[in-house]
Amino acid sequence: ELVLKVRIQNPNLRENDFIEIELDRQELTYKELLRVSCRELGVNPEHVQKIRKLPNTMLRKDKDVARLQDFQELELVLTVSDKNLLFRVPALSERSGYNKKASELTY
Repeated sequence: ELVLKVRIQNPNLRENDFIEIELDRQELTYKELLRVSCRELGVNPEHVQKIRKLPNTMLRKDKDVARLQDFQELELVLTVSDKNLLFRVPALSERSGYNKKASELTY
């Protein structure tokens, strides 16, 4: 797996933390990167204008994605100025890796 750090580009947020995503090294394509990033961040892929490798490189094609290395930082740049209307933070139970049984444990 290739581990990447992604976030939504939004300089207005006080906290704009990265999340880590994993991509199968056998499926390192621009389309797969977009799909996984949008799913994890709760963004509609149609609202993504571009994917930027920080600090200043736009990813455009599969070969660009294939050159990425572990823990590189990426931003999704959205098309509409009011970004709060385009995405929502998924509920804890919707996030990958959520374990319902573990959340019900009591001590």
